[in-house]
Amino acid sequence: MIIKTEIKEREDVNLLVTSFYAKIRKHEVLGPIFNGIITDWDSHLELLTDFWESHLLLKRKYMGNPIVAHQKVDEKMDHTITQEHFGLWLNEWFATIDELFEGEVAWIAKNKARKMSTMLFLHIFQHRSRA
Repeated sequence: MIIKTEIKEREDVNLLVTSFYAKIRKHEVLGPIFNGIITDWDSHLELLTDFWESHLLLKRKYMGNPIVAHQKVDEKMDHTITQEHFGLWLNEWFATIDELFEGEVAWIAKNKARKMSTMLFLHIFQHRSRA
């Protein structure tokens, strides 16, 4: 049995990110997308830990552009990324948080992911009309 804790430090964020993406890599629908695009999982997980640490613990470590990154993924996938993909991603994200963590920051992680998924899909969709 896993004892749930609060998300308090980078190690907690890294546990969330690595546990989550271990599931995503095996996911029937999402796995082929992620595994087909990400070639260096170690550096990608480090980047995603930076991203989520920046958003959840307010540490300014992530300096990338997730909008452009997701638009490029959509291009590589021949513009086939849908809201369903984001929904599947969110379901796994929420499940992983619920398995490992509790508390306010866990709730914030869910809320930020929900908002980001909507924003990212809208930017992908808008980018398609310009491509």
